Amino acid sequence: MGNPSNRTSMRGQLTLRGVVIGVLGCVIITASSAYTALKMGALPWPIIFAAVISLFFLKLMGNASLNEANVTHTIMSAGAMVAGGLAFTIPGAWMLGYADQISWLDMFIVALAGTILGLLATALIHRHFIVDAALEFPTGNAAAQTLRATEAGGKTGKQLFGSMAIAGIYSVLRDALGVVPSMLCTLNIPGVTFAIYNSPMLLSIGFLVGFAPVAFWFAGALLGNFGIIVGGTAAGLFDIVIAQGIVKSLGMGLMMGFGVAVVLKDILPQVGGIVRGLAADSSTDTDEQSLISGSLKLDAGIIGLGTASIAVIIAVALDLGAVPAVIVTLFTFVTTIMSAQSCGQTGIDPMEIFGLIVMLIVAAFAQLAQVKLFFIAGIVAVACGLAGDVMNDFKAGAVLGTNPRAQWIGQAIGGIVGALVAAAVMVALVTAYGPDAFGPDKSFVAAQASVVATMVSGIPSVPWFAGGFIAGIVMYWLGIPAMMIGLGVYLPFYMSLTAFLGSCVKLAYDKWAAHRDAAGLSGKEKAAKDAAFQEQGLVVASGLLGGESVVGVILAFVSVGLSLLG
Repeated sequence: MGNPSNRTSMRGQLTLRGVVIGVLGCVIITASSAYTALKMGALPWPIIFAAVISLFFLKLMGNASLNEANVTHTIMSAGAMVAGGLAFTIPGAWMLGYADQISWLDMFIVALAGTILGLLATALIHRHFIVDAALEFPTGNAAAQTLRATEAGGKTGKQLFGSMAIAGIYSVLRDALGVVPSMLCTLNIPGVTFAIYNSPMLLSIGFLVGFAPVAFWFAGALLGNFGIIVGGTAAGLFDIVIAQGIVKSLGMGLMMGFGVAVVLKDILPQVGGIVRGLAADSSTDTDEQSLISGSLKLDAGIIGLGTASIAVIIAVALDLGAVPAVIVTLFTFVTTIMSAQSCGQTGIDPMEIFGLIVMLIVAAFAQLAQVKLFFIAGIVAVACGLAGDVMNDFKAGAVLGTNPRAQWIGQAIGGIVGALVAAAVMVALVTAYGPDAFGPDKSFVAAQASVVATMVSGIPSVPWFAGGFIAGIVMYWLGIPAMMIGLGVYLPFYMSLTAFLGSCVKLAYDKWAAHRDAAGLSGKEKAAKDAAFQEQGLVVASGLLGGESVVGVILAFVSVGLSLLG
C-alpha cells in the first residue's frame, strides 16, 4: 500500500488541467448517471470508467502521473452518486402527484445538503476506514489497478469514442426519428412485458455487472413474472392486478430486507470499534490527518459550522422545521459511516435504504407533508452515495500513494458541480416527459424511487412485503444476493431479460479471453495482456452506456427548449 499521509505533496496531483478535465467529465457522467438510474433502475459505479478516461485525456496533454489521474477521476466521478441519490428518491414524489411542489431549487438544496454532509463526514472517518481498519473497498482497489494497467499500455480513445458514437446515433434513430423499434421479440403474455429492450445501455449494464449477479437478477424476474403472475393467475390464486401488486411488494421486501441485513450483520457489530477508532483518531493531534484546511483545529470548526449551517438551511429552505432538520443532520452522519462500512466490506452502497430508514425515523417524531419526506430520503441518499464514492477514491489513493487532501478537495469540487447538474437534469427529464412517465412499467422505471413512494403512500400487499423482508435478511445471512433477486422481481421483465443477455455477452467475452493464444508469453506478459483485454471490454461497454444516456439527456433538454420556444 502506498503512503496515504498528507505529507505527500499535492503538487502535480491537484492541477488546473486536471480540474478542467474532471469538471467537464463530471458534467457528462452526472447527467448520464441521472438518466441511467431513472431509466434502468440501476447505477454501476463509474469510478473505473472515470479513472481510464482521466488518464487518457491527461496523457493527450503531455506527461501525466497516476496520482494526477487519480485526483482527476475523483472529481469526474463525484457527481454520479449525487445524481443517484436524487434519482433513487425524488421521482417517488412525482409518482404521487407532487411534481408541481418540487422545484429545481428544492432539488439543488437537497443535493447540496447531502453533498456537504457527505464531505464533512468523510473528512472525519477517512483515517479510520482507510488507514486503521484498512477495509478492502473492492471498487477503489479495482480503480487503482486499472490505472496501473492503463499506464502500462492499451489504446482507449478509439474504443471509447467509437462505442459512444454508435450508441448515440442508435439512440437518435430509435428515440428521435423512430427508425428502429424500442422493443424486439415481443410476446403477448397477460401481465408480463415480455420483450428485448433495444438498448445498448441496458446490455452494457448486464455486461458491466457480470454474469453471476445478473443471473440472480434474472432468476428473480422469472419468479415474479412467470412464477407469481403467470403461474398464480393460471392456478386461479389471484387475478393479474393482485398478482402484480404482490410482485411489487415482494420485490420491495427483498430489497429492504437486504439493506437492513447489511446494517445488522456488517455494520452494527462494528459500531463499537468504529467509535473507538474515530475517538483515537481525534486524540492524535497531527495536522497531517486534516483533509479540509490543513489544520485539525480549523477542520473541527469548519465541520461544526458547516453541519449547523446545513441544519438551518434544510429547516428553513425546505421547510422541514427545527426538530426534523436536526434529526436528519445527525442521522446522516451515522448513515454515511454505515455506507462507508458497507462499501469497504462488500462494495455495495444501499443509499436509498439508508434514506428510507432516516425518513421513517423522522416520520415517527414529526408530522410532515408527504412531499417533505422525499426531501429527507434524498438528502441522506445523496450523502451516503457520495460517501461511498469518496471512500472508494480514498482507497485507490492509498494504493497509489495519492494525497488524500487533494482527493477530498477534488471530491468537493465534483460534488458541488454534480449537485447543480443532477438537479438540472432531473428537472429537464420531468419537464420533457411529464411525471406520468416515471414508475413501474413506465418509460423511466425509477425502481428505487418507486419503493420510496410506496413506503410513503402504502404497500399493495403487506403480507408479501413482510415475507420478502424476512427472506431478504435470511438470504443475506446465507450469502444469497437478495438485492439482485428483489430487483429482478420488481423491474419489468423486458429490462431483466435484456440485462441478462448483456451478462451472457460478458460470460462469452471472458471465456474468449481465457482461451486466447498466449504461447511464448511469460506469466507477467500474459497478465498484462489479459488486463488490457479486459480494459477494452470495460471501455467499450462504458462507452455504449454513456453514449445512449448522454443522448437521452440531450434529447430531454432539446424537448424542454422547443416547448419553451413554441
